[in-house]
Amino acid sequence: MIEILSSTELPRARQAGALVAGILQTLKGRCRVGVNLLDIDRWAQDLIAEAGALSCYVDYEPPFGRGPFGHYICTSVNDAVLHGLPHDYPLADGDLLSLDLAVSYGGIVADSAISFLVGERQPAGSLALIEATERALSAGIAAARPGARIGDISAAIGSVLDAAGYSVNTEFGGHGVGSTMHQDPHVPNTGRPGRGYRLRPGLLLALEPWVMADTAELVTDADGWTLRSATGCRTAHSEHTVAITDDGAEILTVPG
Repeated sequence: MIEILSSTELPRARQAGALVAGILQTLKGRCRVGVNLLDIDRWAQDLIAEAGALSCYVDYEPPFGRGPFGHYICTSVNDAVLHGLPHDYPLADGDLLSLDLAVSYGGIVADSAISFLVGERQPAGSLALIEATERALSAGIAAARPGARIGDISAAIGSVLDAAGYSVNTEFGGHGVGSTMHQDPHVPNTGRPGRGYRLRPGLLLALEPWVMADTAELVTDADGWTLRSATGCRTAHSEHTVAITDDGAEILTVPG
């Protein structure tokens, strides 16, 4: 299913995006050495409830997970890159943490992810990983305009990641959003320009480049959810929800 928002629905999408961006920044500000991943999950639960929003994760039960997810945010640390299930783990100095959050507010979903280092240590290659996903995300957003195709976005993202020396996994990527969290079209993180669905105003897309330092292969934790690099290398993940408008792509989840 592909939903196209009306002009009257776009303001609600902006509100949802601002809420997700604000929650992520609040959580990032609280993430210090010693903070437990379960604390982050509880904070996310409280912030979502205070805003009168609904979690997209707590009851989420897709075919690829061991659901329902049962938590309010994905917390992926170091070699974990996607769907990190919050568990009893205190953050250590130098941990690379990715937070991925999706909520529904006013009937519209916004989805975003950020990666950052905890504490003072900066283990080799960590900042380069994060910065590569951020550059790739910016390139994908720049390619998202009316009349362009999904392949144009994928090619833009993939070219940045490839130039940075990272292999790209295409099992998971960006996706449409709207009244539900995961919709068509699928947006791979590499591809060929000029291919796929043609973009039109009112389309919401969650674009999410993610990389692993030295592999493209994923393994799944015993928890049935957390996806890790097969080699144990570090990973990073960046994501924004954007709305296709007459003028291009409007980022809905940029921090205020």
